[in-house]
Amino acid sequence: MRFYDGARERVCRLGLADLLIELQDILLSVDIRLKEEKDANGAAILRKMIDAEFEARGGWEKTSTGGVDWTKKLRYNQTILVRLGVELQVSARSDMLIRDILHLRNSIDTGLIDVGVVVVPDDRLQIFLPDRTPAFKDAIRYIEEEFREATNYPFIVIAIEHDGPGKALAKQSRKA
Repeated sequence: MRFYDGARERVCRLGLADLLIELQDILLSVDIRLKEEKDANGAAILRKMIDAEFEARGGWEKTSTGGVDWTKKLRYNQTILVRLGVELQVSARSDMLIRDILHLRNSIDTGLIDVGVVVVPDDRLQIFLPDRTPAFKDAIRYIEEEFREATNYPFIVIAIEHDGPGKALAKQSRKA
């Protein structure tokens, strides 16, 4: 995990720690077993597995296109509302990370969320996924080097690992 612009402190101060722990539990609950061979697995199925776990937990709101993938809010005393936003980037090209960072930034700027989280495969898991799938190192590079403005936002980058070897995750077929 990597925290930016006081994200860790904001999570604590705003009472978002339970949501961050819930997010981590969702990610840890997905049993990721795959063929440990370069580019041997599809990534779309991994995304579907994670999405299914969000849906199973309840309370998380999904945005299909154009916004933050998953958000959840907590309400205190009928007046104070805090939200965590999550972008999952486990199945697209690494350059789509910029789009996700922009979604999070815009949602923070407009008050839709208070802290943004980007979830990516760790550097080892990425090797077993399609070659343009992003990794933790890519997310850090985009935030710290290519889009430095992002370091001024309360972002958290979480890398997910796989649980061990297994059968290859099916690759998504392209229809003509």
